[in-house]
Amino acid sequence: MKYNYISLIAVISAVHIHAAEDMSQPVITKEIRKENGKDVPYMFIDGIKVHETDTSKQPLPPVVTPGEGAAMTAAPSDATVLFDGTEASLNRNWSDRAGNPTKWKIVDGVLESVRGAGYIHSKQTFGSCQLHVEWTSPTKVEGKGQGSGNSGVFLMNNYEVQVLDSYENVTYADGQAGALYGRSKPLVNACRKPGEWQSYDIIFHRPLFDESGKVTRRATMTVIHNGVLIQDHVVLSGGTGWDGPHSASEYVAHADKLPFALQDHGNPVRFRNIWIRELKDKPVTK
Repeated sequence: MKYNYISLIAVISAVHIHAAEDMSQPVITKEIRKENGKDVPYMFIDGIKVHETDTSKQPLPPVVTPGEGAAMTAAPSDATVLFDGTEASLNRNWSDRAGNPTKWKIVDGVLESVRGAGYIHSKQTFGSCQLHVEWTSPTKVEGKGQGSGNSGVFLMNNYEVQVLDSYENVTYADGQAGALYGRSKPLVNACRKPGEWQSYDIIFHRPLFDESGKVTRRATMTVIHNGVLIQDHVVLSGGTGWDGPHSASEYVAHADKLPFALQDHGNPVRFRNIWIRELKDKPVTK
């Protein structure tokens, strides 16, 4: 049987059944360290420090070269197209955090972040979904590490898949392109050169919370970068927000649907062909 790219992603997602999960895994420990007279939080996931820069403790993912022209995919008929290169789609679908018109701009038919403009948010809200987004870091490389081509794709305005120039640009493994920021490094580094278009295809199942705000089922992410599987149905052990140089945020109860967002991190990262398909939440099997 032959599969097109879209159906292949669906097959990958479908083989994972949402069974009752072991909330004790991974093992997360925390401590507070005094640094320059201040309390600094440290988090360790299965014994590895968040944003660990020592590659003997947290090896960098191996580099693979994606296939030429891989995974640039037109929206299927049931998708909500959030950006198609036109001013009309930008004005119809996007705003700043406060709901005002965004200061991001269209350059040569693609969406470009503007330093100081803040995150750009979808006007429509989403929960579990299949998301396709194409992006490119600036052709002219300025800065290094987290300072080169930095942005982010935020599901439900909370859960980040990192966007970064990770082509011959070294940073901590859980903060490079395709990382679930601070939580899960990618299986491999499938980044293209700066200025070349790249794609993310993301299967996201939202977290569930009880009436008290306690998480009862954690979010999961499958990420395909330029046609290469880099996050394989990863259970997101908590939030991906910045909580200090070596700690990530925890889950905080939120609505069933929230906006999708792209990050302004000060670099003119560009985006195109953004579409999303809503997915039904699967029941928990016991």
